[in-house]
Formats: sequence, C-alpha cells, structure tokens
Amino acid sequence: MTATTTHTSSETRLAQRIARAAQPLARTPQSYDALLDLIGDSRFVLLGEASHGTHDFYAERAEITKRLIVEKQLTAVAVEADWPDAYRVNRYVRGESDDPDGRAALGDFQRFPTWMWRNTVVLEFVEWLREHNARLPRGAPKVGFYGMDLYSLNSSVEAVIQYLEKVDPEGARRARERYACFERFEKDTQAYGYAASSGAIDPCEDEVIAQLVELQRRASELAGRDGRAAADEFFYAEQNARLAKNAEEYYRAMFRGRNTSWNLRDSHMVETLGELVDHLHHQGVIAKVAVWAHNSHLGDARATEMGRGGELNVGQLVRQRWDRDSFLIGFTTYTGAVTAAQDWDEPPRHRKVRPGLAGSYEALFHDVAQQLGQDRFFLPLRPGSGPGSPSDGSHNDVLDDLRRERLERAIGVIYRPETERWSHYFHASLADQFDAVLHLDETRAVEPLERTAGWDHGGAPDTFPSGV
Repeated sequence: MTATTTHTSSETRLAQRIARAAQPLARTPQSYDALLDLIGDSRFVLLGEASHGTHDFYAERAEITKRLIVEKQLTAVAVEADWPDAYRVNRYVRGESDDPDGRAALGDFQRFPTWMWRNTVVLEFVEWLREHNARLPRGAPKVGFYGMDLYSLNSSVEAVIQYLEKVDPEGARRARERYACFERFEKDTQAYGYAASSGAIDPCEDEVIAQLVELQRRASELAGRDGRAAADEFFYAEQNARLAKNAEEYYRAMFRGRNTSWNLRDSHMVETLGELVDHLHHQGVIAKVAVWAHNSHLGDARATEMGRGGELNVGQLVRQRWDRDSFLIGFTTYTGAVTAAQDWDEPPRHRKVRPGLAGSYEALFHDVAQQLGQDRFFLPLRPGSGPGSPSDGSHNDVLDDLRRERLERAIGVIYRPETERWSHYFHASLADQFDAVLHLDETRAVEPLERTAGWDHGGAPDTFPSGV
C-alpha cells in the first residue's frame, strides 16, 4: 500500500468519526436548536466568518443572532466595523434617527471595503432589528448595533468636536486645538503614522490622550444632564475620543511590524466591548452581546501559528476576560464564490473559491459532508458537548483528532487564488480555537448594495484552476 493510499484511508476514517459527532443543518430556523442549547446563557457569542465576502456566512450569522435576540434576550450586536459608521445604524435600529430606511442608515460605510457592511444580508438584518425593537414593550431595552474597529480616526475626531459644540463650545475649541495636530496630513492617516514613527514629526499622542482625559473627567457633568439620551450621547463621544487615542497609536505602530499593530487593533476591539458592557450595565441592562468578525479575530489565537508568533486576538482576550461566559463559533467552506478585491482599494469582484487544499480542515469537512450526504453541518467542539452523555468518549476522541494542527483557510477582503497556500492558509488547532464550527460546503458571494460591472462580470481568474 502506498503512502498516499494510507493517508487517504486514514482521512476517510477520520471523516467517518467526525460525521458521527456532527449534526446536519437543515435550511430551517429549527436547525440551530442544538447550537442554542450549547450556547446556553453565554453573554458573549462570537460569530466568525472565513471570508469577508461570503453570503452564507453573513446569512447564517444573522439567523443565529435573531434567535439569540428573541430567545436569549441578546442586547447588542458588536461588529468588525468603525464606531461612528455603525453608530448611525444603531440610531436607526433604535428608532432615534432621521434616516428613512436601512440603506440610508448604512450610508456612512464609505471606506474600503464597502461591501463588508453595505450588502443585502446586512441591510435585511438592520431592517429586521429596527422592526424587532419597534415591537418591544414601552421601556424595554432596545437591541443596539455597534462598531468595534479603529480605522475611523478622522471621523471620530469630527464626532468629538461636533458633540462638544452642542454641549460645551469652549470645550470644542480646546478639542480643535488638540486635534489640529493631524491637519497637515489632510486626513491621510498612514502618512501621519509614517511621519510620526520615523521621527519626522512629534506624534500627536499627548493631544489625543489629553482630550480623552478631559472628557472622562467631566463624565458625570456631561452624561447626567438629560437622562438616558445624554448618557448615550456622551458615551458615543467618549468612545470616539478613546478611538482617536488608540488609532493614533495604531497608525504609528503600522510601521513597527504586523504583530504590534494587529495586537493594538484587537485589544481596542475588546476594550470597546468592555466599555459597551459597562455602559449598558449603568443603564440597568444585563449586557449579552453577539460579536461579528472574521474567524482570524474570533478564534482563539493561542491555538494558531499566529499566536505562537506573538499575535493575540479578540477570541483569546474575550476568553481570558469572560471565560465561560463566552462561546466562540467558527465558519468554514470548501468551495463556491466570494466577493473580494484583487488588491487593496480596488473594486470588488465576484470570484470563484478554489476547493480546500489537501490536508486542510476545509478538505476534511468536505469529506465529512459527503459521509453525511449533507452539504451543511455543525460540529460541537467543547468536551462533553457531543452526542450522547457528557462522558461520551467517541466525541472526545474526535476532539483529540481536531486538536492536531491542520491548514485552515482565511480570505479577507482580498483573494489571491494564484498564491492560495501562502496568501490564505495558516496552521491551527480547531478544537482549541472555537467552541463550535459550522461548515457550509459550497457557498456563494455576498451581494454588494452597489453592484459594479466588475462584480457582475467577475469570475475565475485566468490561472484558475492551474495556477499555484
């Protein structure tokens, strides 16, 4: 028997064992009953995605979140998006804005990649969330929609000044003087970061810290003026000031290495999550949050080669801070289509996704799907969470198998199939990375709200399927 044959038969037996532990997913709302049972009373449910451009990941994540809102009294959705852009959506879904519809409420998502949040699935979810909130009894806490990311330095600076112009014109003058430190770069944040990190200019670090400290020092005065509305507006402004401080550091760190900037970004996202929880607590709300972001942010970094290289991420920090109050869910796919750009700041294209590489989780789960005769399944990854009793040894054996490192695919906003192995795969231990994984064997591209000719007529790159 050749080595290849031995390997293939070993993979087949592993796929058969996993199939016995997996739960097929029908295309009905009830298909997630078992998953919701596992989630239980977890206060932080992290819902990932293996790409930023797959319709099925967005759609299933939205369906799970709807059930969490209705059945588990979820109080917030926090997403991998900029704080001020998402807060406009928050006002809309809570019935506090003048936007006529969800499409308008998503209008501030103008920075690349716009399709991440300006797509048909997010629009449908935003409209659903507004209708859900409108049906709640008077006085019941409404479910909010918040951003956790830190790319919005300029928008956040403007938001702080606008807030202070309404409540404290003299404070707004001081804020303008501090933030004027950035003006020479005409909103080019990367140019600022390069100049500051290279020593060409003095950084704006002291200014952004001073502005945040001043706001925080006046918190009780500004937030307590007008009940909940004033507290919400102050929280929005304070978070923008915090974002400006963290973003200033982030853009300087970009030129000191990937690990430093990545760690600052994910630390900021978890800091934002903590501040949101505290804000809701002060309003008498028990915070339960769904977090939407890429698998690479939400799967525990300690179980990946990136973690061994010094990176941390949201999933790791959430587990360390909230431990068993968290539940991490990953998504995988084998093949299909994705909305992605060829390079940064280029228009989105509708692109074919290559079948998962041999030796990857994607290829293994494709074999599992074939064993099940089902193209969608969910696999519990916590010890004792499999079929049968909590001491079910067969499930724990499967977890041991899934702790052995394999390749795992990650497609962001850029997809380069011609360098698939090096651009989009890393090694990970799936059973330590997530508490559950959902595999959708063949998926389709998410549809942008603004469809371009490149998206409508996109498809396989010239090298598919022979390119390396």
